[in-house]
Amino acid sequence: MASTKFWILVLFTLACVPALAVDAEERKFIRKGMGEGEVLLKLGKPDHEAFHRDVRGEPEEKSWSYFPHPRDPQTLTIIRFHAGQVTRIERKIAR
Repeated sequence: MASTKFWILVLFTLACVPALAVDAEERKFIRKGMGEGEVLLKLGKPDHEAFHRDVRGEPEEKSWSYFPHPRDPQTLTIIRFHAGQVTRIERKIAR
């Protein structure tokens, strides 16, 4: 019984870690040409995802937005992807 509770606690903790482990400082190191997987590994899931072009047989275009973080409370980061690679990074001051 105690081991079951232990494993439930471990699984719950691991589910919460990605949100806590992301450091706002990592947003500075995103560069053009990086893949979606690399961005996910560094920053975690985006706060918002928008599709700009999603036509069958053509490269997908989308953007991921990361809202201001407590360690960088005024910066909104928007990353634009084309065919799974970063094509543009915008950092905007949000007050």
